[in-house]
Amino acid sequence: MSHRSDDAPVGPDDIRDLVARCRVTSGKHFRLASHTTGNPVADLLDKARGRALLGRGIAELSSMQETLYANSTWSLLLVFQAMDAAGKDSTIKHVMTGVNPQGVSVTSFKQPGPEDLAHDFLWRISRHLPARGTIGIFNRSHYEEVLVARVHPEVLAAQRLPPSLTDGKRFWDHRLEDIAAFERHLGRSGTRVLKFFLHVGRDEQKSRFLDRLDEPDKNWKFSPADLEERGRWDDYMAAYEEAIGATATEAAPWFVVPADHKWLMRLIVVAAVVEALRSLDLQPPAVSDEVRASFAAARAALEAE
Repeated sequence: MSHRSDDAPVGPDDIRDLVARCRVTSGKHFRLASHTTGNPVADLLDKARGRALLGRGIAELSSMQETLYANSTWSLLLVFQAMDAAGKDSTIKHVMTGVNPQGVSVTSFKQPGPEDLAHDFLWRISRHLPARGTIGIFNRSHYEEVLVARVHPEVLAAQRLPPSLTDGKRFWDHRLEDIAAFERHLGRSGTRVLKFFLHVGRDEQKSRFLDRLDEPDKNWKFSPADLEERGRWDDYMAAYEEAIGATATEAAPWFVVPADHKWLMRLIVVAAVVEALRSLDLQPPAVSDEVRASFAAARAALEAE
């Protein structure tokens, strides 16, 4: 993007370019460190402009979601992954503002229970996939099985897998291959998959943790366990880099979204979702000639009341 004057308008091409900066469709040469956590287009977008564009994007998303619901052929799965305090909850809340809740489901995947542990790691995920015509949102997801389970060996041990299957790096390679195959299957079945890694910087996370400690209204958001996870930052970054690199495809792309500025993060997510829905080229369901012929009679009956 070239330098803009303060009053230059931000066009659709600029937003597409911004989304393209974040999109990862191949793991070849992927390095997480090459993606900024800050504003990569500070000369083009500031908070005021970003919020205005976010409002327009949400309005467009609402309209397109209605067409998705009415068409009832495709579904959309949005996967959100991030370190603590990156803003997953607030992003989901803001992006889905104004969208008909009848056509959206949000699933937050917590620690697996006994029934989950008695099945393969994708079993509980499959049970929450979006129906045709709807948008499904995963707040954390099947990727926890190659992130948390990789950083914390005790999590994997609780799954009681045969020891011969969990030995060495090939185990993680196999899990990533299974995830990629699972997402390929979803795409071939009419579910478009978009995956968002909300990429917050270590310093910004520290600032947000301090806010949670300093402000009584935010105390509930903080847990001492958050500091334990922060202490494994490098391990998580390595796990994310490998997971994104192994599962990013044209059909199920990752978006490494800069998360230090929440307004920018939300704008990018909305723009990516709108772009994906637009690519489906959905049209409202056609009305048959037979049904259309009944409209005149229906109108006459209503007007006669």
